[in-house]
Amino acid sequence: MNGPVMARKGPYDVEVEAGEEYYWCTCGRSKKQPWCDGVHKEVGMKPLVYTAEKSTALSFCGCKAIKTPPFCDGTHSSL
Repeated sequence: MNGPVMARKGPYDVEVEAGEEYYWCTCGRSKKQPWCDGVHKEVGMKPLVYTAEKSTALSFCGCKAIKTPPFCDGTHSSL
């Protein structure tokens, strides 16, 4: 399968640091969820780069079915 797979049915709540870049896994196959570990290369996908505007807690999508990545929008509740 070349498209994304569900990493988990729910978000990953993560603390981010202002100014830091984060590489959100788009394929769902990373062992370091919600972050990329490079496994996407096997299926021809790329991570989404997110730069934190401020230090805060955020909910990153785990189901990979959202319309506006990388943040959870509740889509997992209908899967």
